[in-house]
Amino acid sequence: MKFSKEEQLRIQELTATLLQQVNQPALQPAELVEQLRTVIRFHDWKYYVLSENSITDFEYDTLFRWLKDLEAAHPELHTPDSPTQRVAVGLTEDFSTVEHNVPMLSLDNSYNIDDLREWDKRVQGLTGLSSIAYCVEPKFDGSSIALVFEDDMLVRAATRGDGTAGDEITNNAKRMRSIPLHAAFSRMGARKVELRGEVVINKLRFAEINASREEAGLALLQNPRNAASGALRVKDAQEVSRRGLEAFIYAIGYAVDASGNDMLGSGWDKHFDNMNMLGRLGFKIPDKEKQLCLGIDAVMAFINQWEQQRDDYPYEIDGMVIKVDDIALQQRCGYTAHHPRWAIAYKFKAREATTRLLDVEYQVGRTGAITPVAKVEPVFVGGVTVSSVSLHNSDNIRDKDIRIGDTVLVQRAGDVIPYIDRVLPEKRDGTEVPIDFPVLCPSCQTNISRPEGEVVYRCSNTECPAQAEERLIHFVSKDAMDIDGMGRETVLDFYRRGWLTTIPDIYRLPYDAILELDGWKEKSVEKLKTGIDNSRQQPLWRLLNGFGIRHVGAQTAKDLVKSVQHLTDLFHCTTEQLTDIEGIGHKVAASITDFFHNEGNRHMIRTLEELGVAMHQEAPATSGKLDGLTFLFTGSLTAFTRDQAKEMVERNGGRLLSSISPKLHYLVAGEKAGSKLKKAQDIPSIQVLSEDEFLNMIS
Repeated sequence: MKFSKEEQLRIQELTATLLQQVNQPALQPAELVEQLRTVIRFHDWKYYVLSENSITDFEYDTLFRWLKDLEAAHPELHTPDSPTQRVAVGLTEDFSTVEHNVPMLSLDNSYNIDDLREWDKRVQGLTGLSSIAYCVEPKFDGSSIALVFEDDMLVRAATRGDGTAGDEITNNAKRMRSIPLHAAFSRMGARKVELRGEVVINKLRFAEINASREEAGLALLQNPRNAASGALRVKDAQEVSRRGLEAFIYAIGYAVDASGNDMLGSGWDKHFDNMNMLGRLGFKIPDKEKQLCLGIDAVMAFINQWEQQRDDYPYEIDGMVIKVDDIALQQRCGYTAHHPRWAIAYKFKAREATTRLLDVEYQVGRTGAITPVAKVEPVFVGGVTVSSVSLHNSDNIRDKDIRIGDTVLVQRAGDVIPYIDRVLPEKRDGTEVPIDFPVLCPSCQTNISRPEGEVVYRCSNTECPAQAEERLIHFVSKDAMDIDGMGRETVLDFYRRGWLTTIPDIYRLPYDAILELDGWKEKSVEKLKTGIDNSRQQPLWRLLNGFGIRHVGAQTAKDLVKSVQHLTDLFHCTTEQLTDIEGIGHKVAASITDFFHNEGNRHMIRTLEELGVAMHQEAPATSGKLDGLTFLFTGSLTAFTRDQAKEMVERNGGRLLSSISPKLHYLVAGEKAGSKLKKAQDIPSIQVLSEDEFLNMIS
């Protein structure tokens, strides 16, 4: 099922109309049911296939529940293909489809304590018990995954898909280090097990990814959930590593012994205990975040505790899940076509608020990216007061039809980044003004342009004052050289006084003149001097990251410096050599070579070395087994990943090279090794190893 652009626009308008009519429907039930089915199918497609969402979870749940209530009140309108009779829709065409051992159902949702108490009464009625033990755990806002282990080995991973079958993503799952490739289920008598989990991105990692994408001129990821879902279904498995995906396991869906006998409810009879068992086997599980509660009052107390502390949790959670702990009682409660009767999700209050857009300002980044920033009437959203919201780029402004004077809905993505979710056009009174994107840089008045394939406009003037300031601020920041005593305001002050114009000027500051400034004392000047002196010996990756090269963040810098001994080695690297480094694609490699082939940048690096800034890569603590030996890996590796191979070489004192040369001692060739293997065979001094031979060398 796909929707054309015209259909998408029409259904988006229909969605807004229906949401306005929830309490006062303008249509007869039959027509209303058809419209609700149309919009729910559309938003299922957006979420499960495109990894996008254009309405909030609360709005979706409101429409879904409305449809359920209408079908219950009018049985004659019930049809087997209604969204209420399906788990979800949407399988991609790029992956093979595999069936789950048991269906992955959705959860029924609750937004208040009254709903929870009603659900508790239904469970009591189904089980015949007046007091029930519930397991309460976080509802991770990520992307569902099913993992199948046979004879203790991970043999398959799949997305949730339509609940009955999903996209097979085993290779991508194996890139997540939180997922063991081997787990000793056989010790507990199980031969085949299917686990259920949620793939998530750490909130800080998500913020770093978006900051990097914005600087690179790429479209921003909407939220951690979509970012996780999108990365799971790309054919480049390295994207899983780049986004730092992690998998929390939250249930055992299926487990049988060697004879095919079901182990759930007989051997493994408590959900809470089962989760702890998985934790002991090496899986990432909710640990202190889950609790066994007797009765619904204890459940609600634990939920209230977590709603208060959700901001401090490293992952995005949008509620808590309550499950009957006893597996036998779960089976007694049973299922509907859509959800289990023994579990329910309690959703936290939405992190959103309405406010008015007052003005738009434009900021210039260190690489010349022009970012529009909305100034809004201060509003309290998710524990913080928001007065500025990034509008990201001109496409975002146009697509959402954002105007100065609009009433807008502000949300916090991942409880970290505020953004404008949408405009409320029904609040317009005719005084709103369209936003005209500037044609000149707001800092230097140079013409700006939009590079092909990017979504941002850039100022190409390398002498632009705003870019120079931002480059200096980035260089001294905690993510780069981490110079104590030198914050943003200090950099801006010194820049305006003419003491800072280039990065080397940081190491030539006039301390005597600084001491004469208001607010500066001997102690603060000494702190600044010590911070600058200490930065001369920072690890090489910090220096590289500090240069602010486009597309190069902290992790790429760490990967890059592993392939060099001295920073000037990069003066002579080609784009082809750089792409041999895992995690560095052609676009990133081109940006790196442009930077290091620029004579002005080379002069800056030589000057920094003359000023005492370390340019050598520090050798890590090693076992010494591979001291003095160099390695290169090629082909498809099956015994270990490339990241693991790098770690093993470096941990044992070896060094990785990025290309074939007489300096290379060993080429480790995996399956389908190509041109590198042929080149190595022409150089007698290079020894070719299999993966097993390499492992034997370091064992």
